[in-house]
Amino acid sequence: MAKKKKTPNDKNVMAQNKKARHDYAILDTYEAGMVLTGTEIKSIRARRITLQDGFAQIRNGEAWLMNVHIDEYAEGNRFNHDPLRNRKLLLHKKEIKKLQDAVSDKGITLIPLRIYLKNGVAKVLIGVAKGKHEYDKRETLKRRDQQRQIDRVMKRY
Repeated sequence: MAKKKKTPNDKNVMAQNKKARHDYAILDTYEAGMVLTGTEIKSIRARRITLQDGFAQIRNGEAWLMNVHIDEYAEGNRFNHDPLRNRKLLLHKKEIKKLQDAVSDKGITLIPLRIYLKNGVAKVLIGVAKGKHEYDKRETLKRRDQQRQIDRVMKRY
């Protein structure tokens, strides 16, 4: 019997990039760990993180999370972290190779979809994404509205 993939509970999700699914078509997802300092994980647990402009890159055979803002820890001292520093992602070599091959195609990018806690460890869900055109976004909204209307009518009967 095949195992079901566990999805993070809403209470474990620390940050989510809702706009990503609107602006991009998500082709595939990967779960990765992050190399964090002590004050960064404390800020993440306090939900002081923004994924809005974040993206991932493959450099020298390593995956990096760029432009993700993790606020400085309020009770931190002079050893507090830089909020916009680049963070290394922990992936297997095979996964990094797959991501590198995917990104080599034109119009494909890696974006963080959500950051959540799994067994007390911060994980990031990376999406292999292709940008949507404006007419694709309108088509998606139209299809969603039509499905909502159908569900409303079916609920009555």
